[in-house]
Amino acid sequence: MMVVAVAGLLAVCTAAPAPGLVRTVRLERTDSLVALFETGRTWEAFLAAANARRSTWEDNYGRGAVTDSALIARARAVGGWRILVVAEDWCGDSANTIPYLARLVERAPDLELRIVNSTAGKWVMERYRTSDGRAATPTVVVLDRDGAAHGCLIERPRALKEWIVANQPKLSEEDYRTQRIEWYRNDAGGHTVAEIVAILEAAVQGTPVCVP
Repeated sequence: MMVVAVAGLLAVCTAAPAPGLVRTVRLERTDSLVALFETGRTWEAFLAAANARRSTWEDNYGRGAVTDSALIARARAVGGWRILVVAEDWCGDSANTIPYLARLVERAPDLELRIVNSTAGKWVMERYRTSDGRAATPTVVVLDRDGAAHGCLIERPRALKEWIVANQPKLSEEDYRTQRIEWYRNDAGGHTVAEIVAILEAAVQGTPVCVP
């Protein structure tokens, strides 16, 4: 897909788009997370129901196959985890991260992915906010089988957040938008997948990582 085709994908998914840097947050155990996970859609069901930005979801999924054998081996080595995602089909950040996560889960059969919308998952978004205090989509939370949260990734991959902090103040709104689109397109999910694998590995080690 050409850049002009994805230009509309990055509609702001929250009200105040001021990205922050990484910080550590405390993650909790709750039966409610398990219940929410179990009501979620599989990737296939979510994609089938997507109306907004459907071509973006399909395009990113189509080009998002994970081929790095070392990364696949690391993902398989973490064992069984549940990945709960709060996402909306109209959200550009969701459309530019979740298809790649789905591709990773396909290569690591012990991982399970479920997706809920921001109405059902509102309380999760409010619990795991961005570093500047926003509830945002996508919100990704790693759960064990008992419902304990062991890590999260919120809104965008860390590398993009750091790029925004460094570059947005120097750019016009139009240039910032264009370059952010190009970042997502050129990255093709690489940082998202690598960061999720690192979060899963930290969960195994008992040192939860959250990227707000």
